[in-house]
Amino acid sequence: MIEFGLDVKSGVPFHRQIVDQIKYGIASERLLPGEQLPTVRELAVHLQVNPNTVRKAYSDLEILGILDTQQGTGTFVGKRQVEIDETEKEQMLTQICSELVARGSQYGFTLKEIVEHLQRRLENGE
Repeated sequence: MIEFGLDVKSGVPFHRQIVDQIKYGIASERLLPGEQLPTVRELAVHLQVNPNTVRKAYSDLEILGILDTQQGTGTFVGKRQVEIDETEKEQMLTQICSELVARGSQYGFTLKEIVEHLQRRLENGE
């Protein structure tokens, strides 16, 4: 199971963040076929969003054949494989890096300091 979270400062709609997290969870095999997802209400409470936001995300993924909702039982990861293409990966990495730089600058870090820190982590095997 993955740990769901939302970034309120990213500018990405909440339902899209939920969709992306589920897709990446499946692509990375942290979510497996047949695995049950939290109910709409449970996830909405956890993320502190309107249940319609979660319902829209689940519905979008169900239309794509990625999720399977069984009335009275729950929502499950479908059997369809999810692959993230290089363009989508690049867009996600760009977004992550932009958020990192923006947050770092809020605390007074320069891009050089951030890169040096990441390089130290790489050298330490993190």
